[in-house]
Amino acid sequence: MLLLFLFFLFSSHLPTAFPAHCTTTTATKTFQKCMTLPTQQASIAWTFHAHNATLDLCFFGTFISPSGWVGWGVNPSSAEMTGTRALVAFPDPNSGQLVLLPYILDPTVKLQKSPLLSRPLDINLISSSATLYGGKMATIHNGATIQIFATLKLVPNKTKIHYVWNRGLYVQGYSPTIHPTTSNDLSSIATIDIKSGSTAIQHSNVKTLRTVHGIINAISWGVLLPVGAVTARYLRHIQALGPSWFYAHSGIQLGAFFLGTVGFAIGIRLGELSPGVMYGLHRKLGFAAFCMGALQTLALLFRPKTTNKFRKYWKSYHHFVGYACVVLGVVNVFQGFEVMGEGRSYAKLAYCLCLSSLIGVCIALEVNSWIIFCRKAKEDKLRREGLIGGSDDKGSGIHS
Repeated sequence: MLLLFLFFLFSSHLPTAFPAHCTTTTATKTFQKCMTLPTQQASIAWTFHAHNATLDLCFFGTFISPSGWVGWGVNPSSAEMTGTRALVAFPDPNSGQLVLLPYILDPTVKLQKSPLLSRPLDINLISSSATLYGGKMATIHNGATIQIFATLKLVPNKTKIHYVWNRGLYVQGYSPTIHPTTSNDLSSIATIDIKSGSTAIQHSNVKTLRTVHGIINAISWGVLLPVGAVTARYLRHIQALGPSWFYAHSGIQLGAFFLGTVGFAIGIRLGELSPGVMYGLHRKLGFAAFCMGALQTLALLFRPKTTNKFRKYWKSYHHFVGYACVVLGVVNVFQGFEVMGEGRSYAKLAYCLCLSSLIGVCIALEVNSWIIFCRKAKEDKLRREGLIGGSDDKGSGIHS
């Protein structure tokens, strides 16, 4: 089952080729180049006039709601949402007709401290317009295609442009609300050299790191850590194993923690590479699970002997922190699937099957343990009442 889980997890994150559906021809203009953007089935076409540093372009996007919005923009300084000068199209709340308004995405937008209000852009925007695919008779609906045209005056000899695009479900008045926060929606950024048509590889590296982060943490916190806890709970009572259960438990848990530390470090690095992206709950659960895992590792170093009077307190602490770490780890794995937009993926299905199989094994072992416990309790009772005897009198006395 673990191998099946790993197969689905790796295969679901293999790079996929995007369909080449970009076009250089529209109803009103023909452009020189086009490119399919990496998310949201969006594309862009453009013509760069080098003699006067003018850029004519058209962004192709789709609505995800009849009352939603589609936006496109450029960031003059960096490849992130904050600081983007955007053009956002949505149905007018009064007339229902398509409108295109300019917005500047400052830090307050990311923190949602205030509504996003339209204001003139501080870039040299010569002209802009928006049309729905299908002409004047087209209506805004889920899946409707929109074309946003713009003509920009660029800084001479600067051909690398940071493009940002996205789409949302609702508009409050003339203020677009926050867009969905899936992995694809938060990765709608690309740096394109308009002269050569090449793209920067930064975001593909971020996507690769995100995939590696998810796979490592799913294996360590989501699989190995629960397996290590099961090993300690059910194998320690098998006398034939002796202390082997302890070495197996320690080895699995230490391996899971060190592997999880690598995944945790990659997560920290992803946070540094994505300053405009925040995963509050996922981040907090990750820190909590890592801290508890570190406490468990330190507890192994300060483990008192069985004759020590503090042994029972250490044992209670070790059990409580260990089980809490396992629960947090599993919950955060499911949260990670949602963050990566894999909530309905085969990888999540494989993980659920793997986890349910482990739970089924635990239930079977727990029932078996209670049967053995009840049988031994009954034998002890009969032995105390003298209805059955031990192997010899001395052995019976020692057992009592």
